[in-house]
Amino acid sequence: MKIGVLGTGLMGAPMALRLMSSGHKVWVYNRTPARLKPLELAGATVCRTPLDLVQSVEAIVVMVTNGAAVRSLFTEMGAGDRPSPLSDRTIIQMSTIAPDESQTLSQIITQAGGTYLEAPVLGSIPEAKNGKLIVMVGASAEDYERWQPLLNCLGDTLYHLGPVGSAATLKLAMNQLIGSLTTAFAQSLGLVQAAGLNADTFMAVVRQSALYAPTFDKKLHRMQTRQFTDPNFPAKHLLKDMELFVAAAESAGLAAFPAESVRQLVEQTVAAGFADDDYAALFNIVSPQPQPGQPPD
Repeated sequence: MKIGVLGTGLMGAPMALRLMSSGHKVWVYNRTPARLKPLELAGATVCRTPLDLVQSVEAIVVMVTNGAAVRSLFTEMGAGDRPSPLSDRTIIQMSTIAPDESQTLSQIITQAGGTYLEAPVLGSIPEAKNGKLIVMVGASAEDYERWQPLLNCLGDTLYHLGPVGSAATLKLAMNQLIGSLTTAFAQSLGLVQAAGLNADTFMAVVRQSALYAPTFDKKLHRMQTRQFTDPNFPAKHLLKDMELFVAAAESAGLAAFPAESVRQLVEQTVAAGFADDDYAALFNIVSPQPQPGQPPD
């Protein structure tokens, strides 16, 4: 099958490689052309514009930064033209965006004669490389069944949640847990360290308890060494997702202040210069390093 991938960043690039290894012919586009060279060497066809890509493929996987980036791509594709180049094309939107943004995009694509599925994922670069992502799908039952084999190339666990908007909502709920769990762990680890307790003993107790989450071990070494470069999920992306969650929670009539406090913490992390680092860098805000010559608290 001829598949396009719009956005070849941390997740889009390994997803494109995975599609190629599954036997699909892949066309790619990225706003930063330098990121496309490894994919071109691997056999992907590089497109100069989003429109060139759309005109070459049957389905388009979208994995970009935010809803504004998705909308700009569709504008560049000429979604307002008649006949639209999106006619008879399927858009599989896998970025993390707001539910109402996804529903609006669905209307635009449908009115242009295309098909729209939202399919945000859980997992990071290793899971994307190995086709082990968890894929949450919002689409009609007919569209889900038609595109399930393609989605199975990217993820070994698929959930069809209902109409467009449902998967985007669940994705925000899951990413809120990413931020809140990591924040809670950072605070506990910071207190343990400040009290001079053994972190290994702390982790042994946590791992044997019902409180344990695997993400704690994934972030432990980064926090202990304060090495946050080479991220799987940058802090600036978590900030965007926490902002989306807070807005969605408030719209649903929920008390958003727990998530809002985490959002503020991640905002401080980004402001401190860690926007492009792993979101575990929020540990530096929760438990600041003593300045040279300053005794620990």
